[in-house]
Amino acid sequence: MTPPVFRSDVTVTLVRSAAGDADVLFAARVSTAGEASIEELDRDPEKSTGLINYLMRDRHGTPFEHNSMTFLVQAPIFVFREFHRHRAGWSYNEESGRYRELEPVFYTPAPDRALVQHGRPGKYEFSDGTAEQHAGAVQAMESAYRQSYDAYQDMLAAGIAREVARAVLPVGLFSSMYATCNARSLMHFLSLRTKRENAKVPSFPQREIEMVAERMEAEWAALMPLTHAAFEKHGRVAP
Repeated sequence: MTPPVFRSDVTVTLVRSAAGDADVLFAARVSTAGEASIEELDRDPEKSTGLINYLMRDRHGTPFEHNSMTFLVQAPIFVFREFHRHRAGWSYNEESGRYRELEPVFYTPAPDRALVQHGRPGKYEFSDGTAEQHAGAVQAMESAYRQSYDAYQDMLAAGIAREVARAVLPVGLFSSMYATCNARSLMHFLSLRTKRENAKVPSFPQREIEMVAERMEAEWAALMPLTHAAFEKHGRVAP
């Protein structure tokens, strides 16, 4: 049997994209230039930074939809359960425990992951916790993971269908999915799943989905730097 693997990171890979700042410009200028707006694809987007900022500031959102990015995300299942709440402008395909035997890769918090929660719903704050608390949490998780995966393997060996046996596996199990979006839907995701001082609307994401969001944002910023800069400048509010 494959020995369990314990991870405290996530993986985000940009597998394909058709996204650039020029896509925003030609889509916006069709309003006034008609079919001639396609010429924007051959122009330097830097000369149209003002238009991108105007669209972002006044929340003219549809020009930011004419692009596409597909990411391969590897993260704990509990991250995906939060992720799938984002439906508008997103497409998902996740690996299936019905059709393949799931690998024993599990999440444990890194030493710098804040563990102790204070306050009430809507006003939670977190503190680091002690070394003893972290060690205890990791030990409890690893023990539970080993026990559940052993039970999973026992059922498979007894001839139980994968779709039934998977029921014993925890949400800390890693899964993989393809997630496809456009810049507008990604900005909405980032506005809710990252915590930034310059954000006009405060957000309080769980750290693990924020880790995914940070990696996605870095890939997007490289593809559409002017659009990303405008998103930052105008308070990280999706148009």
